Amino acid sequence: MKTVWLTSAAALLLPNLAVTAASAQEVAQADEPSASEIIVTATRRAQLLSDVPIAVSAVSMDQMRNSGATDIRQLNQLAPSLLVSSTGSEANGSARVRGVGTVGDNPGLESSVAVFIDGVYRSRSGIGLNELGELERIEVLRGPQGTLFGRNASAGLINVITAKPSFTPGGIAQIDYGNFNFWRLSASLTSPIIGDKLAGRIDGVYVKRNGFLTDQISGDTINDRDRIFVRGQLLFTPTSDLSVRLIGDYSYRDESCCAASYNPVRAWNDPTRTGEAANTNPDGAFQEIPNPILDVLQSLGGRINQRPFDRIASVTPGRGFRNTTRDWGVSGELNWAFGDFNLTSITAYRGYKAGGAGDLDYNNVDILYRADDGTSFREFGTFTQELRLQASLFDDTLDVLIGGFYSNEKLNVSDNIKFGTQYGAFASCRLLTLLSPSAALRNPAAPGCLSPTGAATVVGAFGPAAGGILIDGLNRLSTVNNVGDNGSRYRQVSENFAIFTHNVWNITDTLALTGGLRWTSERKDFSARFNSNNTACVAQQNAFSPFLPGGAAAFPAALQGFTQAVVNLTCQGNSSAALNALGTLEDTRRENEFTGTTVLSWKPTEDWLVYGSYSRGYKSGGFNLDRSALGLPIFAPTDPRNVVTAGLSGSTVQAIPFGTRNLQFDQEINNAFELGLKFSSRQFTMNVAAFRQEFRNFQLNTFNGSVFLVQTVNGCKTDLAGGDRDTSPITGGCAADQVKPGLVSQGFEVETTMSPTRDLMVTAGFTLADTKFARNLVGNQNGSALDPALFLLPGQQISNSPLYVVTGSFGWTPEIGTSGLSALMYTDFRYSSAYNTGSDLFLEKEQQGFIVVNARIGLRGPAERWALEFWAQNLLNTNFDQVAFNAPFQGGGSLANTQRFGATSNQLFASFLGEPRTYGVTLRSRF
Repeated sequence: MKTVWLTSAAALLLPNLAVTAASAQEVAQADEPSASEIIVTATRRAQLLSDVPIAVSAVSMDQMRNSGATDIRQLNQLAPSLLVSSTGSEANGSARVRGVGTVGDNPGLESSVAVFIDGVYRSRSGIGLNELGELERIEVLRGPQGTLFGRNASAGLINVITAKPSFTPGGIAQIDYGNFNFWRLSASLTSPIIGDKLAGRIDGVYVKRNGFLTDQISGDTINDRDRIFVRGQLLFTPTSDLSVRLIGDYSYRDESCCAASYNPVRAWNDPTRTGEAANTNPDGAFQEIPNPILDVLQSLGGRINQRPFDRIASVTPGRGFRNTTRDWGVSGELNWAFGDFNLTSITAYRGYKAGGAGDLDYNNVDILYRADDGTSFREFGTFTQELRLQASLFDDTLDVLIGGFYSNEKLNVSDNIKFGTQYGAFASCRLLTLLSPSAALRNPAAPGCLSPTGAATVVGAFGPAAGGILIDGLNRLSTVNNVGDNGSRYRQVSENFAIFTHNVWNITDTLALTGGLRWTSERKDFSARFNSNNTACVAQQNAFSPFLPGGAAAFPAALQGFTQAVVNLTCQGNSSAALNALGTLEDTRRENEFTGTTVLSWKPTEDWLVYGSYSRGYKSGGFNLDRSALGLPIFAPTDPRNVVTAGLSGSTVQAIPFGTRNLQFDQEINNAFELGLKFSSRQFTMNVAAFRQEFRNFQLNTFNGSVFLVQTVNGCKTDLAGGDRDTSPITGGCAADQVKPGLVSQGFEVETTMSPTRDLMVTAGFTLADTKFARNLVGNQNGSALDPALFLLPGQQISNSPLYVVTGSFGWTPEIGTSGLSALMYTDFRYSSAYNTGSDLFLEKEQQGFIVVNARIGLRGPAERWALEFWAQNLLNTNFDQVAFNAPFQGGGSLANTQRFGATSNQLFASFLGEPRTYGVTLRSRF
């Protein structure tokens, strides 16, 4: 196996070597690797993992096959500092390294953890959730990256290296069958085509599986798998100094994903107060009460299962989650060795399109949906070009790398999100719960959801005149059904150009200094055109303008809050006629950034390596591709987040133009420091790293139950006196010269491998990542106030970031006598400490510590020509949430709101669940 890794790595950068990776495959079957022989190209040079002065995990194809991993999400079991999860769609995914990553539900945000497959950048980490086919290995680089790879990344990088064509004929065929009617058929074939000059390879995968959730309305299963993947390659080696590798791949998915399960329904209030207090609750009194939102849903026919791990969902008839995703691309890699130099060129184009249909209220009451009519999708077209020139000069004293990178990406998003056919009745009934939770006020079949008792209560609370206007508003609200976006379009063209260098000066045989520098220029051109038929929004604003906060008439705060709630429920989540009148909204954003790295490394003996490093990472800013951030109609006219403050004149809201300032978010910067220690011997390796990372403008994407908020988070050097933890969007600002990093990730990692014999390997990993927000937080680099929905963030651990993770694996492949047969016994585990799964850190989204165990046992023929294996993933059937979230429009607040502010909180929560136990059998043949 040593030969495999050495030659496959060298084939990428040193094409003049005569030995190929594939030609060593037969040797690999007879010679298991030692713990010290793993070769990586993380530094764009073929090096022993133990000699690389950066924190990197290397996972071989054998390790992935034993663990059952077929995409990057399943790397969680093997890399303790990595967490990959998927949420509202299999097209959405988020990768986190050392607790830091980017929520993947907004296509305007690039990932803090970049994904490369065969040197080609994948523009969003969710795109890497595809099947990968046969691989050589996957490398997980931790910390900022930008001087070695074409595209920069602020938190880490996942580098996938697939199996190359071979000049020795061979192939692999595999059949997997498991519970949930799981079938996976995969095959790989490689062969020379023209002597030792041209070789080819083709990989194919077909996957089908029933869903993990059952729709109690239709009886169908949801969250299924239906995938086809094919990749073809040609390797052309006209001379020993020149190689060209051409790759084309296509992936197709037709899957119903992703439904969610409701968490137990609760509501909270403070019995000592009524309404929401402006200041912190002094006594912290709170109690659990019946949740009126659940009562409203049930009165409309809702079937809410409050035991999430029954894995039962409710889907509105005629709605669903079935979408088609197509991902394809072509690339060409040229390697040319001349003299002391090696030139590498990677040219690629990738296309990607994913549908966006979904029953977005996650229950069978028709509140919110995206129809499956082809008008909701996200589409990427990305061209990239990378050039690298490398040389080892002055008798190997200086290793030089100079590179350039260019990318052009066209992003096209079309949205058709609409209120459902029962939205008006639900919204008007929900509003009445603000007056009283009593069901006696409500009649879902009546206009405005008003029973005679309800109408009398409204008049009694606000008087005949104001009460009559509010009743009229509720009546209008009850008719707001099946309206919203009809193909609103967002377009973004991104151009990225970079020059980078990464050089190693070998001062002595044991001491080396590495210096890397990168200059990046980024331009994003944005345009949007809205198409909404929700005309009721402006009509409600006009009718209620005297009663809104800041209106011409002086009314009690309770009345102003109620009328504002009527307008918000009429408008939120959907654009109004005022947005349609904008025509095309356009803007351009430009950035230029210098980043780099410095590393000092020392090898006191052949077995030990010590290093210290500083790196500065960067991820570009951009535009939030969600109209809700524009301001009206979501926010009150006096909200400072509005670009142009909307004024009230008499009884008419002035329809004034919106700008794009609220859509923009700043570039993310990471200043990272690291100390590392590596030990390597024939039987044992150990890699230890201590790190501290300081993030400015951390890009946070949060769903607050109505809209997605994208905010860059920073800290403030001065005490904000609780202004970042109150309900005001104005208090808690900071002078621009007092802004500091808002997120710090610090801790240490240990990864060990023990291989006392060639047929036994044991690994263990531990990561402690204390990844916390600053105690005083502001919303951007200019020091504006933090959004009040994020009042829990200051001083707390970031979401989806366990304080510590422990992983381990045990693999034993003993020979069975002299028959040539061998056995396989394998298990791995991952234990995560408790963490919160929601960006707003609501207490209801907390995930307790849990463990996931995989196992595999099997019998293999001589030289592994065949294998029969039985396997289980999540063997203990551990129940856990991937991400918990606010059920859209279904209440507001959380237990934390009640504890801190005395508010009555009745928000319903749902979760995207982790996968249950799966098990099955694998039959594999090599030829």
